Amino acid sequence: MLDNINEIVEAFNFEGEILEIKAYGNGHINDTFRLTCPSNKYILQRINDDVFTKPDQLMDNVEMVTSFLKEKIKEEGGDPNRETLSLIHCKNGKNLYKDSHGSFWRAYDFIDGTLSYDLVEDPEDFYQSGLGFGTFQSRLADFPIDKLNFTIEKFHHTPSRYEAFMTVLHDDPQGRAKLAQPEIEKIIKQKDFVHTLWDLNKAGKLDFKVTHNDTKLNNVLIDEASGKAICVVDLDTVMPGFALDDFGDSIRFGASTALEDEKDLEKVRLDLELFEVYVKGFLEGAKGSLSDLEIDLFPVGAKMMTLETGIRFLTDFLQGDTYFKTAYDDHNLVRARTQLKLVDEMERQWDAMNQIIEKYR
Repeated sequence: MLDNINEIVEAFNFEGEILEIKAYGNGHINDTFRLTCPSNKYILQRINDDVFTKPDQLMDNVEMVTSFLKEKIKEEGGDPNRETLSLIHCKNGKNLYKDSHGSFWRAYDFIDGTLSYDLVEDPEDFYQSGLGFGTFQSRLADFPIDKLNFTIEKFHHTPSRYEAFMTVLHDDPQGRAKLAQPEIEKIIKQKDFVHTLWDLNKAGKLDFKVTHNDTKLNNVLIDEASGKAICVVDLDTVMPGFALDDFGDSIRFGASTALEDEKDLEKVRLDLELFEVYVKGFLEGAKGSLSDLEIDLFPVGAKMMTLETGIRFLTDFLQGDTYFKTAYDDHNLVRARTQLKLVDEMERQWDAMNQIIEKYR
């Protein structure tokens, strides 16, 4: 347990005596604890300010978005205490506490009676994920986007990711380029494609929306009693972006038949059944808040996020594995290969994806 946990706990407006403090969850970035009191529970998190270098701006985003969502949920007759996160403020009124070691902390009410899944075990799980993230889009459709901070600059700016890759490839600091020639050639062939969404944005055809930017299955809480998606969590990367980023990253992660580091590429395919159930859920949740163009571009969003992730993995491999944690020497190369194989699979099933979209428009 942290040597200054009492200092941190004392800083927040928790109600009642703290009976238990336990490490919670399996996140890779922030340190998370669950606090138990006689009448309620809380989540206490240390924000990793090596990753999120502007924690105050991050928390401003979280406060603005959750406050906006609470009003929308009330208007819809829902339960704002279960359908979005509820911040616990510090005793000084702030939403962020900097402890004596220089670490930054925030706290939420714990939402009881919910489940989350790390992997798709049943198509219904993925449908509920789509419904949850689609509802997130719908409820925030008229949020004043210019008020949001960029918590990570150019996070899903694929052209910048491509340019960074080309720079590292040119320098080849670790002499690893010779080990990844087929993967390098695949990425270079996508030189024009990486600009697709941003060119549409510059032309005034594709607007920024409030986007989550980490739409993994386990970032949607499922109500234990009903089995329905109830709350989107992990709002650290909420910022302006394209709705297609959120759609695409879900497909990249959830509709693949293999893990991100599967060495046997024959196992890497796009599961069209899972693609279809996510399209259905996302559109139902979005409730007409997406434009016809955004819906038409669903396959582009899926391919773009998969390609971007492959570019990031290969860039890190060429740099010497400085960003993503690795378990063995060519781990990032293996990860890049799975993403690029999935890009191939998406291109192969492009017509089938578009037929599914037409079915649910």
